[in-house]
Amino acid sequence: MAGPNTSQEMSALALADKFDKAYEDKPIDDLANAPVAALQGVSDSDAELLAQAFGIKTVKDLGTNKYFLWAQAVAKLAE
Repeated sequence: MAGPNTSQEMSALALADKFDKAYEDKPIDDLANAPVAALQGVSDSDAELLAQAFGIKTVKDLGTNKYFLWAQAVAKLAE
């Protein structure tokens, strides 16, 4: 059995356990476009609240949201 061929495939494999089972074998582009509730620990009601408060509907939306990016920067600088 051959292993992953690209860095994207390897990254997707490393992230697989962060997603619900239905998404574990998906390519990275599918993970980025998956609904936020595809992330382990994020419920459908959590996803609805993120959509209402910040317009976040996909994993990519969450990862590129300016407020979350600002918070990450502050947390990193505070280390």
